Amino acid sequence: MQALLFLVALLLPSGAGAEEIIGGVEAKPHSRPYMAKLEIDTEEGPKRCGGFLITHQFVLTAAHCRGREITVILGAHNVSKRESTQQKIKVEKQINYTKFESSSNLSDIMLLKLQKKAQLTRAVDVIPLPSSSDFIKPGKMCWAAGWGRTGVNEALSDTLREVELKIMDKKACKYYRHYDNSIHVCVGSPTTLKSVYKGDSGGPLVCAGVAHGIVSYGDQDAKHPAVFTRISSYVPWIYTVLKGK
Repeated sequence: MQALLFLVALLLPSGAGAEEIIGGVEAKPHSRPYMAKLEIDTEEGPKRCGGFLITHQFVLTAAHCRGREITVILGAHNVSKRESTQQKIKVEKQINYTKFESSSNLSDIMLLKLQKKAQLTRAVDVIPLPSSSDFIKPGKMCWAAGWGRTGVNEALSDTLREVELKIMDKKACKYYRHYDNSIHVCVGSPTTLKSVYKGDSGGPLVCAGVAHGIVSYGDQDAKHPAVFTRISSYVPWIYTVLKGK
């Protein structure tokens, strides 16, 4: 139940709470050129998520970030400005993993096909994916990034922020009833309050320059580790979609 409550919070209207990192720092502008900001139109109103560019025309994100219409913003650092580096592209097709379960967040992964190819620049670039056998293990230090709140009750951030997090043992996520280590990654900070938070959904977990996870859900007060979708478990499906099969 706790996880589901937080999932709802992740998709609050943009004025009420949005993408962010707790305990992080401002990223160097355009140092993460794969980052995408998703503006989502739903029946309940506008929502925001994160995502990341994996080819000229595909963005990877969380399946619960779906909506009636999605616009992807690439090349952004300060989202309150019309930066010359930004590219706004509408999504042509939203492709959920076939076995996604919204009630439990199992298989929380989605590919977005853009209406046109992104132009790769110093501020817009793709990030590599792991192989299907690359099973990221506990102890590894990785990074997550996003825009928005810098704390549970803090204001939104206009600039991209980032935080270093640790891959935790699966026992640290026993708090979540539906946690499955074969398709999830347990990620947190054992000594300090650092975490992904509201609206960071869909953003990447980056380890040594490779995207290993997708922000899925977490805890209301951010005191427990967050749950990321394990990308390596879905690599065959991803490449099947990319090849148009």
